[in-house]
Amino acid sequence: MKRSNILNTVFALAVTGMTLSSCNDFLDTMPDNRTTVNTEDKAKSMLVSAYPKNTYMLFCEYMSDNVDDYGENNPETDRFIDQVYNWQDVTEIDNDSPESYWEASYGAIANANQALAAINEMGADKNETLRQAKAEALLSRAYNHFMLTNIFCKNYNATTSSKDLGIPYMEGPETKLSPNYERGTVAEDYEKIARDLEEALPLVGDANYTVPKYHFNVKAAYAFASRFYLYYEKWDKAAEYASLCLGSSPKSVLRDWSEVAKMTTSFEAETQHYIDASLNSNLLLITAISGVALAEGPYRYYSRYSHGNYVATYEDCKATNLWGSYTAFYSRPHTYSATNLDRVLFYKLPYLFEYTDPVAKIGYYRTVYPAFTTDEVLLNRAEAYIMMKEYDKAAADLTTWMQNITTTKKVLTPEMVKSFYDGATYSYDDASKMGSTVKKHLHPAFAIDKEGSVQESMLQAVLGFRRIESMHTGLRWFDVKRYGIEIVRRVIGSDGKPAKLTDVLKTDDNRRAIQIPSKVLSTGFTPNPR
Repeated sequence: MKRSNILNTVFALAVTGMTLSSCNDFLDTMPDNRTTVNTEDKAKSMLVSAYPKNTYMLFCEYMSDNVDDYGENNPETDRFIDQVYNWQDVTEIDNDSPESYWEASYGAIANANQALAAINEMGADKNETLRQAKAEALLSRAYNHFMLTNIFCKNYNATTSSKDLGIPYMEGPETKLSPNYERGTVAEDYEKIARDLEEALPLVGDANYTVPKYHFNVKAAYAFASRFYLYYEKWDKAAEYASLCLGSSPKSVLRDWSEVAKMTTSFEAETQHYIDASLNSNLLLITAISGVALAEGPYRYYSRYSHGNYVATYEDCKATNLWGSYTAFYSRPHTYSATNLDRVLFYKLPYLFEYTDPVAKIGYYRTVYPAFTTDEVLLNRAEAYIMMKEYDKAAADLTTWMQNITTTKKVLTPEMVKSFYDGATYSYDDASKMGSTVKKHLHPAFAIDKEGSVQESMLQAVLGFRRIESMHTGLRWFDVKRYGIEIVRRVIGSDGKPAKLTDVLKTDDNRRAIQIPSKVLSTGFTPNPR
């Protein structure tokens, strides 16, 4: 498969001997030659660039257990996606690569920091416009560091994160060309993210924006806080911020799947609807240079590795679940079966193309994605309740999510959830070590009750629901990391069943932390252990 020529821009993190640069030469000239940000409008304008222009979605999705290998006879692959799927250190250049996301995130952080410095110099307390701009800068800085930490480091845990390698936390504009950076620890990164987040929350507002959904607005900030504190193992704060985001009637702000079911079935129509800024469910929309919509759409793009019928039927969206059959979904998953194509999809991410040369037909693949949704926030709260052993509250949230996406009228109870999962075996416990079910062994660093308990069963439910909710967007990978879920790499045979085991990602496998980009390592930056 030939891909369109895509212009790459580069922002490399400065380490010893490396000069920081970006597509607008922001940091490859001395500070005195940069654009002066000395008005409210200039500060607000700079914050438009405080969001990453590349995305984690494709590589995180293909590292997760949402995809299987359909064999070397399937030509629809390349070296980049081979490396991602097999948890290898990625050496290939691609707009969807970890390196591109690293560069884009640090570029966004640099813009947030320059805007923040200018805002503070103008007087952040001067008026509401500057206060809200300061909040956006802090939230963008915190969010970008949060995602980088969770991708390029081990997941946070209270036991080892004070020793686990972190990423450099950039807290101000550069004042010299080649500063040296230390990695610090994951715990230190989380402390700084929490500091920025808590400073921003009292200041955040919506009045600055023509379209608030493309900025860190109030509800998006609460959504971020709910995810952050969930990953930070601070369950009470995760639940608190989730409740602030959802309000008193969560059902009214969720994605209306019953309306989607009434639409004419069309990839373009449904994906455009999915990212509609007017929907209450979409809290923060980000535009990215990415081919993820092709890889997670009705195309052969990267189809050697796919969310196909086997994993769908036995593990997630087509499996028998607490609501019964998958036919209960308001908008059922779409199934594609043909030569070299076995793909089961929800239509979510739109495929967009920006021509830089219409005659030569070259340009950028793009997509738009909701970085935060109310549906995710509801499941964040359910998980937090489970960890606090408030099972009735968790069951109520799980019921709300389930009744919103399916036609079932069933009301879940903790006992009902436990009974369902008691009846399921664990994935990979069969003789082949490849067989799938809706249940997987959980090995988080934090304490949970034993297998078969109410708490463990409820966690199986919320993780399964979130897997479906976040499908195609890469978020499943972070649950795999947080819960130490072991996953296999297997080749699906011509009969549609697992035929060959090729690898296993163990709970303590160092490959769970993606390797630092090679251009950064080449300067002497400390690599992740392998």
